[in-house]
Amino acid sequence: MDVQLTDLLRDFALSSGHLTALTGAGLSADSGIPTFRGKEGYWRAGSQNYRPEEMATLRMFEKQPLEVWKWYLYRAGVCAAAKPNPGHYALRDMELLLGNRFQLVSQNVDGLHSRAGSSEERTWLIHGSINKSRCVLPCSDAIYPAPDISFTPDMDFTSEDLSQLYCPACKRWLRPHILWFDESYNEEYYHLESVINEMELTDLLLVVGTSLATGLPHYMVERVFKRNVPVIFINPEKTDVSGFSKGNSFQIAESSSIALPKIYSMLENSLVN
Repeated sequence: MDVQLTDLLRDFALSSGHLTALTGAGLSADSGIPTFRGKEGYWRAGSQNYRPEEMATLRMFEKQPLEVWKWYLYRAGVCAAAKPNPGHYALRDMELLLGNRFQLVSQNVDGLHSRAGSSEERTWLIHGSINKSRCVLPCSDAIYPAPDISFTPDMDFTSEDLSQLYCPACKRWLRPHILWFDESYNEEYYHLESVINEMELTDLLLVVGTSLATGLPHYMVERVFKRNVPVIFINPEKTDVSGFSKGNSFQIAESSSIALPKIYSMLENSLVN
């Protein structure tokens, strides 16, 4: 880690500044969870293969709700078998160290931040959670646990399984509590306004394992760059920032499970010593 970045982290730790961490699929890849944009993401229904960009849509759910549920329940099983890695725990430790000076914003739906000990209050899941569901209408603002069904691609639903896929209140379909490709961010489910406000307050942004391909994460970096707030990109491959306004950025070309514990240690040492 270069001297300039080391000095930045020391000065930040000793200030009263606010740190925001934005995490994406690259963080959980170190736990063995595939991004599902490769071959693992495809789903065969009948004689046709569907891409993730087709499966993860309200349009597909309206056409084939059972196939969408099968795909998500299979994905949920993959996530449940994974374990948090040192990057998840380092972010948990940053929260414990910095308290209300820390906010985690995650694109990941896998539940690993929670399992590592990050608090619900300090974790905004801007793409939802694979472990939760809600009424497709919705008939209320209730959020339910995801159906408790262990699913593999060669299975089909039993009548008992099917009974878990309906809203307890109105008996229409439950849907995964996930932001789909043909839907928009909002505050109620995905913390839109909270994240926008956060970008006016943060004094340091960590961007971990994300290509910034979706609208809100891209906005976060763009807004912070315009404020000339430092941004630290953590990714084994260098993040392309050519599409953003010129900003104050640092690149750490390491796995997040290696880089994040180092950053935590530097913050902790600065406060202790």
